[in-house]
Amino acid sequence: MPRILAIDYGLKRTGLAVTDPMQIIATGLTTVASPGLIAYLKDYFSKEQVELILLGEPRNWDDTDTHATPLVREIHARLLKEFPGIPVTLVDERFTSKMASRAMIDMGLKKKQRRNKSLVDEIAATILLQEYLGRFIP
Repeated sequence: MPRILAIDYGLKRTGLAVTDPMQIIATGLTTVASPGLIAYLKDYFSKEQVELILLGEPRNWDDTDTHATPLVREIHARLLKEFPGIPVTLVDERFTSKMASRAMIDMGLKKKQRRNKSLVDEIAATILLQEYLGRFIP
């Protein structure tokens, strides 16, 4: 069974998470430099089957765009163009970074480890994916 991939896109870094082949568990995959995202995905897709890409869409509390929303729209269009056979779904990522920081505290990570923004991005992508699985996969 193909996997589902989640992307927490940022100007500098992008966190990635992926399901297991049975689409039960979300696991952090890695964090890549955002300019290298497409190349990384091309390589990954050559090795793994992915049936859906979830792309975190940043929104303000009042549902308006954030400063990062235009960047996400640009990468959304690029993903659709580069990978036309894989649907790309935008999902609300409003709380994922805060939830990732909280998860790191709950895991007992030291303050220095919690400052690792790459890890925060990867955990945020994992939370985004796990929430999707909980809502949409029976």
